[in-house]
Amino acid sequence: MSDTRLWRPTASNAALRQRAQALRTTREFFESRGVLEVETPAMVNAPVSDVNLGSVSVQVPGRDTPLFLHTSPEYAMKRLLAAGSGDIYQICHVYRGAERGRQHNPEFTMLEWYRLGFTLEDLMREVAELTHELLGDSRLPVEFVSYRDAVRRHAGFDPLDADIAQLQRAAQDLGLAADQSRLSGRDELLDLIVGAKVGPALGAATLTFLHRYPASQAALARLDSDDPRVALRFELYHRGVELANGYHELASGAEQRMRFAADQNVRASRGLPTFAVDPHLLSALDAGLPDCAGVALGFDRVLMLAMGTSNIDDVLAFPVERA
Repeated sequence: MSDTRLWRPTASNAALRQRAQALRTTREFFESRGVLEVETPAMVNAPVSDVNLGSVSVQVPGRDTPLFLHTSPEYAMKRLLAAGSGDIYQICHVYRGAERGRQHNPEFTMLEWYRLGFTLEDLMREVAELTHELLGDSRLPVEFVSYRDAVRRHAGFDPLDADIAQLQRAAQDLGLAADQSRLSGRDELLDLIVGAKVGPALGAATLTFLHRYPASQAALARLDSDDPRVALRFELYHRGVELANGYHELASGAEQRMRFAADQNVRASRGLPTFAVDPHLLSALDAGLPDCAGVALGFDRVLMLAMGTSNIDDVLAFPVERA
C-alpha cells in the first residue's frame, strides 16, 4: 500500500511565504540595478562536460537523439550575452542526476547572473550584497580567502606545490582507500580534501569567498594574468555550506574547445559517458562574448540558511520522492 501522506508538501506554509518573499527581493535587487530578467530552455541540445556533474536525458518524440535537462542555464545565457543582451539574470529550475541528500535534490532552483565589465572582485561584492538581503543580516562580515591559503590553513599543505603522493596521503587520512587514492587524479583528490576538510570549516560567522582556484579547475573561467597557476573563479561559503560558484568568464572559443576536450578525456578515463559538446555555445564564443563575470547561486541553500534548517526538503514544496 502506498503512503497516503506523500501528497503533502514538505515545506511549511511559512516556508513557502518566505520563499515567495525571497523571490520578490531578488527581482527587486536586479531591477534596481538595471539587470534584465531572461528565460532560456530547460531542454538543451548537449549536456555539460564537467566531470562532477551528471546530466538527465529526455527522449522527445520525433527526435533520433535525446535532449538534456540543463544543469545550469550558463551556455544559453552566454549566447544571449554574445547577441548583445547586456546584463542579465535568470531564476530557474535545474537538474542534476545522482544528487540527493540533506543539501541536494536532483531538481533545484538556481539564480544565475552576468555583469558586463565586472571583475571577479566586483562580482563577489555584489553576491555578498544580495546574500545579505536574502539572509536578512546586513551586518554579517564578508571575508575573501584564496584557495591556496584556505587549503594551507585547514588541510596543512600547499595545493599548488604539493606532489601527488602528499595529496594521496591527505585523502587516505580522510578515509579514502589506498588503492583508490592511487587511481585518483590530482583534482579528484583536491576536490575530496576541500569538500571534506576545507569547505565545512569556512564561513562559520561570515560570508567567505574562496577564490583563485587551481588553473586545472578553471572550468569556464579565465586564468589570472598575474599568476596563471590559478583561475579567476570563486565559491561562496556560509556555515560550511557552498552557496555560489562564479567566474570571470572565459571568452576564447579556441581555449574552451581545448578544455572541453580535456574534460572528455577525464570522463572517459573514469568510465563516465561522453557526448558531443554544445556547438551553439562555441559559435557564440567565436562571435564574441563581451568581457563579463558570472555566478550561479543555489537559491534553495540560501533559503535553508535563512530559515535555520539543514535539510533542503524544508524549503521545497515537493522534493523528488513526492514529485
